[in-house]
Amino acid sequence: MSLLRAFRSKALSSPSGERPSEEALTVATRFGKVAITVRRSVQARRMTLRVRSAARDVTLTLPARTAQAAARDFVQRHVDWIEQRLARLPERIPFVAGEVIPLRGAAHRIEFREGMRGLVRVEPGVRGGDPVIAVYGLPAHGPRRVADFLKREARADLLAASARHAASLGVAIGRVTIKDTTSRWGSCSATGDLSFSWRLILAPPHVLDYLAAHEVAHRREMNHGARYWAHVERLTPDYGRAEAWLKAHGATLHRYG
Repeated sequence: MSLLRAFRSKALSSPSGERPSEEALTVATRFGKVAITVRRSVQARRMTLRVRSAARDVTLTLPARTAQAAARDFVQRHVDWIEQRLARLPERIPFVAGEVIPLRGAAHRIEFREGMRGLVRVEPGVRGGDPVIAVYGLPAHGPRRVADFLKREARADLLAASARHAASLGVAIGRVTIKDTTSRWGSCSATGDLSFSWRLILAPPHVLDYLAAHEVAHRREMNHGARYWAHVERLTPDYGRAEAWLKAHGATLHRYG
């Protein structure tokens, strides 16, 4: 995540939990027109530009009473900065034939094949090569079928991991949903419903397992205090390794698809 501050700014989170209001601007760059989400916050003291690598978007945060003309001028003066940050974003890797993507942390090559319409399965690589995600049917439907396959695999792994950790803690969990989030890998509601990013299936298994434990532990403590982390450590004693992997590589999971 890249951040540019005009002078210094205070934290943007509101003690009341209210979300800042949002507007939009557009700026011309060498990459074409770029939409900029404008967020007004009573907590902000200076204008702040942010480029998020996961969402690949640009956000401008303003003090609540800042005139829109001043916001436009601020963005125009920092077009070069925006271009530099956008240029540094990792290249997208689409779900097309020939591309290599990670599945449970291991490289798999995508192949589109005729016949057996709608079937997607993992097959061994040829002569010791990378294993293959074989997608059968019309090539036009291939990218969607790869995405659907990965989401199904993610759901199966996360359901199993969540149930196992819930049994270990002696807690009940609710519905488990799979989404494509950019700001967090998982969440737990007050009623015990769990939500996870499907992209965790791209990470090594110990990372997915840790995120499942992280959210299930909230069924004991809806906070991140010492008792909460004691539950996490009980479920995944080496959770620090998973956190280190996410810090170093988590953003790259958003390159795919």
